[in-house]
Amino acid sequence: MDSLRRFSVLDSLLSGACRALATLTDSVPAGRPTPGASPAHEVELNESERRLSGALMRVNHVGEICAQALYEGQAASASDPRLREAFLHAAREELDHLAWTRVRLDELGASPSLLNPLWYAGSLAMGLAAGRAGDRWSLGFMAETERQVEAHLGSHLEQLPPADSRSRQIVEAMQRDEMTHARRARDLGGAELPTVVRQGMRVTAKVMTAVAHRI
Repeated sequence: MDSLRRFSVLDSLLSGACRALATLTDSVPAGRPTPGASPAHEVELNESERRLSGALMRVNHVGEICAQALYEGQAASASDPRLREAFLHAAREELDHLAWTRVRLDELGASPSLLNPLWYAGSLAMGLAAGRAGDRWSLGFMAETERQVEAHLGSHLEQLPPADSRSRQIVEAMQRDEMTHARRARDLGGAELPTVVRQGMRVTAKVMTAVAHRI
């Protein structure tokens, strides 16, 4: 029995490591087509517009790196197997976002953040901590994260160059998914987080956004 348990733990660790490697190398293809018209029909952006769109999409790509790590940590520390599967299911859905943003970065000639391994490690630790706090709090953390991401994507829709319809359609599709994930977490029993925690999450997100915009 102990041997089986050790194999189970080892299997979980190996599976998590494989998912982390796939996330950081962008090696998982999207299950849905990238939103927006074909790049061949895209309006040409000037250099300034291209740099701005590239920076914003790099931030969004970092956000998806963080989402994968958060859900991985929350799934690993969930006490209810059903919730573990719920976190992993959300992560699988968000893999589309990861692939979409990487595709758009390549189209814009922009690079992903050089700090992606750091973003992943920090978010994994946060996910583990949220899960250790209990399932209701972990679900509440998920709901609040998705609410803040939804607002963040809304601000990007205001900042994107008007001519960049492809990036805009990607962000709009991502925003709709985040709203669904937040609602699902609340329906599963997510608790409302204390104000100080919500504020701390906003500050952390602002720091990450400012750094990822440039690096």
